[in-house]
Amino acid sequence: MPITVLRLGSPRRPDEGLRLGTVRRPPRGVAKAEFSTRDFYDVWLPILSPSQELVAMAQAAKDEVAWRGFERRFRKEMSAPDAARLLDLLAALSHQTNFSLGCYCDDEKHCHRSVLRSLLAERGAAFSAGSPV
Repeated sequence: MPITVLRLGSPRRPDEGLRLGTVRRPPRGVAKAEFSTRDFYDVWLPILSPSQELVAMAQAAKDEVAWRGFERRFRKEMSAPDAARLLDLLAALSHQTNFSLGCYCDDEKHCHRSVLRSLLAERGAAFSAGSPV
């Protein structure tokens, strides 16, 4: 019963379970009551998003050196006790139930969700077949 990593706003997949929004801000121009029905997220978890400073750093990362700098700093943010405990919980839950997590970015390779995927994999999380590690 794995985790699916996806782009928020994309059509829901069968068996993806509850969608967790790991974003700093809710979608613009969308009423809160419509977040789920418009395929954004069911539960908002901003604790798993980069700080505003790191969001800007990620958006400005134009090469692999800059991206690795972002990744290093985001991993440090995710090592804070509350975030680390939440990642541990999600990794454990991935063996009990289906759920998905995501962000708005087009390209997962240059999105914090790729780092979340790695952090969860390091904790032994299970991932869906359509969501390779």
